[in-house]
Amino acid sequence: MSAPVDYTNDIRSISALDNFMSINNAVDVDLFGQVNAESAGIKHISGAGGQLDFVLGAYLSKGGKSFICCSSTFKGKDGSLQSRIVPTLNPGSIVTDTRANIHYLVTEFGKVNLKGLTTWQKCEAIISVAHPDFRDQLIAEAEKMHIWKKSNKR
Repeated sequence: MSAPVDYTNDIRSISALDNFMSINNAVDVDLFGQVNAESAGIKHISGAGGQLDFVLGAYLSKGGKSFICCSSTFKGKDGSLQSRIVPTLNPGSIVTDTRANIHYLVTEFGKVNLKGLTTWQKCEAIISVAHPDFRDQLIAEAEKMHIWKKSNKR
């Protein structure tokens, strides 16, 4: 069956399918749960391609799940190891998926369910799947941003 994009990417069509699964990639994710899947700062590297439609459709589907998957790190142009999980998105980065709509975040260090979490709970969960070499730095930045409470300090 061939169908137009205004049907295939319609959140109502997607969410009407029980147990719908959506798997998408991210360039980086911030500690609030915002996902950038389109740019490296102001350098545009991809389009949205319906990602938000499928994230929302799966999120709203009965039994559905949406997964944002990425490696926890990448090598910068200078060869240094850098985290894909960042305190805040870089200036000019595009927010592809909003923090309120992210269900699961997956890295090689695990999977966390972010659905319905508070800002503080979400921050802790996101840091838990960051590369271990960056966790202390991310916690320090979260403390500066007042999204890391004593109740969730390790």
